[in-house]
Amino acid sequence: MSMTDPIADMLTRIRNAIAVRKQTVSMPCTKVKLGVAEVLKREGYIRDFDFQESQPQNTLVIALKYGPEGERVIEHIQRASRPGRRLYVGVDEVPRVLNGLGIAVLTTNRGMLSDREAREQHVGGEVLCTVW
Repeated sequence: MSMTDPIADMLTRIRNAIAVRKQTVSMPCTKVKLGVAEVLKREGYIRDFDFQESQPQNTLVIALKYGPEGERVIEHIQRASRPGRRLYVGVDEVPRVLNGLGIAVLTTNRGMLSDREAREQHVGGEVLCTVW
């Protein structure tokens, strides 16, 4: 059965795993999911991620990150652009999440970037999700 919105599925799996304090979460892998995981790792929201080749579908395993006393690093993760309503922004409209305390993940012509990286590289794109 095909999935309508694989990015929303990824974010829901992460949200559910954090709610029950899991150390890792696994999901079917796509290039877009790998890109989102790379941005989350660069920005310090996850410890690591691993791509595992398997049949019939490859798997992405994300190692979640918690603070020294078990507090969540990812408090909130939400889909911004949906299949029925895409959210595209120009360079001047790249969102600033919680005044810089959170990030927005964008897909641009230069790959997956956080909102800070998109402003530095002076590019806009589609806002996939917001994290704080």
